[in-house]
Amino acid sequence: MPISLKKGQQISLTKEAPGLSSVRMGLGWDAIKKKGFFGFGGGSVDVDLDANALMFDAQGQLVDAVWFRQLQSKDGAIQHSGDNRTGAGDGDDESITVNLSRLPANVTTLIFSVNNYSGQDFGQIENAYCRLVNTQGEAEIARYDLSAGGQHSAMILASLKRQGNDWTMTAIGATSKGRTYQDNLPDIKAYL
Repeated sequence: MPISLKKGQQISLTKEAPGLSSVRMGLGWDAIKKKGFFGFGGGSVDVDLDANALMFDAQGQLVDAVWFRQLQSKDGAIQHSGDNRTGAGDGDDESITVNLSRLPANVTTLIFSVNNYSGQDFGQIENAYCRLVNTQGEAEIARYDLSAGGQHSAMILASLKRQGNDWTMTAIGATSKGRTYQDNLPDIKAYL
């Protein structure tokens, strides 16, 4: 049974999914439905959300980033599914798979974030969520609802922190602005 995370909540991945070695962060959303005349024929507006996985060392320095312009980490431990520019379709629109056992020892924190490259604020986006899935068996570990409105164009979703052989996930849910993860680095530093 997945945990529905609330802002600031922490879970131990080892306790929630014993033997966990690989996780996938799934990001899903729907296009914005436009209202037509008297509510008919409005159509929709594509939304280009981008999932990011940022790798940091113990000193808070960015080691590597996986995003729509770099679909694999330099060490190959993290893979991005590719850029979905519309939000069309059911299920996860973008995903990032992390092989926790292959991450370099100097990586102590992973930050998952999302940016709206097309520029709309999150108050307009429908059915947005992120979820963490154990890739062995496809069991959903945790889910975080992103549909809370706001005037922001980016969100710092969650962190995974290494603690010995365990990884702890913390739901962050902090807002930010910008079209790419580089715009959010000053805000992200507070969660390292």
